[in-house]
Amino acid sequence: MDAAELPAQPSDPHARAAAPTEAGLTEREREILAFERQWWKYPGLKEQAIHELFGVSPTRYYQLVNRLIDKREALEADPMLVKRLRRLRSGRQRARSAPRLGR
Repeated sequence: MDAAELPAQPSDPHARAAAPTEAGLTEREREILAFERQWWKYPGLKEQAIHELFGVSPTRYYQLVNRLIDKREALEADPMLVKRLRRLRSGRQRARSAPRLGR
């Protein structure tokens, strides 16, 4: 990934502002949306980039993403991205709950 294309990262990943911005999202939430919008364009492992940029495990990151895409403010900030992420999540949920053949 090209670091110039990714969201700015403070020296302490846990020091990100928690106060909502004018759109109702925190700075970290806006960074997550920006990362999800562009991570696939670049070579490398997404999990490694998650750890480097956000200082959390991939599991924790995906928990944050799932909570974020349920927010009305996220949908207003980037409707196409949030709808795509919701569709992907829905498809994964359907796949997990589908009956297994051949058991």
